[in-house]
Amino acid sequence: MPKMKTKSGAKKRFTISPSGRIKRSHAYKRHILTKKDTKTKRQLRGVTVVHHSDQAVVRAMLPYA
Repeated sequence: MPKMKTKSGAKKRFTISPSGRIKRSHAYKRHILTKKDTKTKRQLRGVTVVHHSDQAVVRAMLPYA
């Protein structure tokens, strides 16, 4: 069997933590930030964990992660 290919869009967006959880960054933090509230921008910092209902789909896109 040939090797499975990793989805290149997924490898740029997701990382696997040592405990096996999938981390992602927040949306709505890229542009048009002048009209967004400071509180909103502060809460969008950092990373969060992918929801458990989406984890199987993300793992299928990252076969060797």
